[in-house]
Amino acid sequence: MVHHNNANIKSKSAWAVFLIFLRLGLTSFGGPVAHLGYFRDEFVIRHKWLTENSYADLIALCQFLPGPASSQVGIAIGLSRAGYAGALAAWTGFTLPSAIVLMLFAIGISSYGDIVPLGVLHGLKVAAVAVVAQAVWGMGKNLCTDVARISIMALAACFVLLVPSALAQVSVIAIAAIIGLLWFKPEKVIAHDPLPITVRRRTGLVWLFLFFSLLIGLPLLTALYPSQTLSMVDTFFRAGSLVFGGGHVVLPLLQAEIVPAGWMSNDTFLAGYGATQAVPGPLFTFAAFLGSSMNQAPSGWLGGMICLIAIFAPSFLLVMGALPFWESLRQNLRTRAALSGINAAVVGLLLSALYQPVWTSAIIEAKDFGLALVALIALMFWKVPAWLVVIGCGAAGWLLML
Repeated sequence: MVHHNNANIKSKSAWAVFLIFLRLGLTSFGGPVAHLGYFRDEFVIRHKWLTENSYADLIALCQFLPGPASSQVGIAIGLSRAGYAGALAAWTGFTLPSAIVLMLFAIGISSYGDIVPLGVLHGLKVAAVAVVAQAVWGMGKNLCTDVARISIMALAACFVLLVPSALAQVSVIAIAAIIGLLWFKPEKVIAHDPLPITVRRRTGLVWLFLFFSLLIGLPLLTALYPSQTLSMVDTFFRAGSLVFGGGHVVLPLLQAEIVPAGWMSNDTFLAGYGATQAVPGPLFTFAAFLGSSMNQAPSGWLGGMICLIAIFAPSFLLVMGALPFWESLRQNLRTRAALSGINAAVVGLLLSALYQPVWTSAIIEAKDFGLALVALIALMFWKVPAWLVVIGCGAAGWLLML
C-alpha cells in the first residue's frame, strides 16, 4: 500500500511539473537566456525547488554539455523533482506549444507572418530585455559577492562580446574553473541542498554509452541502409549533439545539411526560422517546422515529431548521464572552488547576452528603452508576474507602432 502511495505522489508531482512547464512553454519568449530568467523566477524564487547556488550549478553543467542549455536545465529540474516522468513532463510542457504552432505553420498557415503584427513581436523582444536584466541582477547579487568574482564576471562578459562564438563561451567557463581552483578556498562545511537525483551512477554510464553509440552508429547505419527517415534522425541527432551556445548556432549547421540535400528550399527554411523567433519556448523546436516541411516522406506531423525527438534526444541522454556524477563532484572542495569561478563566469555570459543579442535586437529607439525600463520595474519592484509583463510589452509594442 505504501508503495502505491509513493507511486501516486510521484505521478502527481510529474503532473505538477508538466503544468508549470506548460505555462512556461506558452509564455517564455526571448530565447535561451530569457528562459533561464523565467526558470529562476519560477523554481528558485516562487516555488523554491532549488537554491540560487544549485540553480547556478545546474546552468554551469548545462553550459558544459552540448545542446540547448535552457531545455537541458528544464529536463534536469523535472528529473530532480519527479524522476524520469518529471524529466519527460518538463520537456513536453516546455516544448510542445511552440512545436505544434510551428508544425501547423509548416503544414499550411502560410499567412502566419501577417497574423502577428510586427509591433507585437518587437514588444516581446523588449520584454526579453527586462527578463534577462532581472536574471543577471539577481544571480550577480548572489554569486558575485566579492571583488574577485565581480572581476571574473566582467572579464568573461568582455571576452565573449569581443569573441562572439560558442568556442569562446566554453573557453571562458574552462578558464574561470582554473582561476577558481587556484584562487578560491571554499569552507569545508557548506550549507548545500543536493538535487534529489534518482539516477544511479551505473545507469548514468548506460545513458552516456547510449549517447556515444548513437552519435557514432547513426551515420554508419544511414550509410548501410539508406532511407529518408534514418537520414533525418541522423542529421537532427548530430545537430543536437554538436551544438554549443543554443538555438541560433544550429541554424547554419542544419542549413548546410538540409538545403543542399534538396529536402526543402532555402526560402522555406528562412521563413520557418523567422516564425520560430515569434513563438515562445526553445529555439530547437525549429526542428518540428523543418520535419513538417520536408519535400519527401516522412513529412507533416510525423516528420515534425521525428525531427523534434531526434534533436532533443542527445539532451536527455547527456543530462541523465552527467547528473549522477555532477552531484558528488560538486561536493568536492576542489570542484566547489572551480564552481565559484564558473558561476561568476556564467553571470558574465548572461550579462554579455543581455547586450548582444537581447539588447541590440530590441532597443532601437528611445521609446524601446522606456518600455524596457517600465517592464524591469514591473518585474523587480511591482512584482508583476513575468507572463503578464510579456503580454503587456506585446500590447505596448503594437500600440507604439500604430
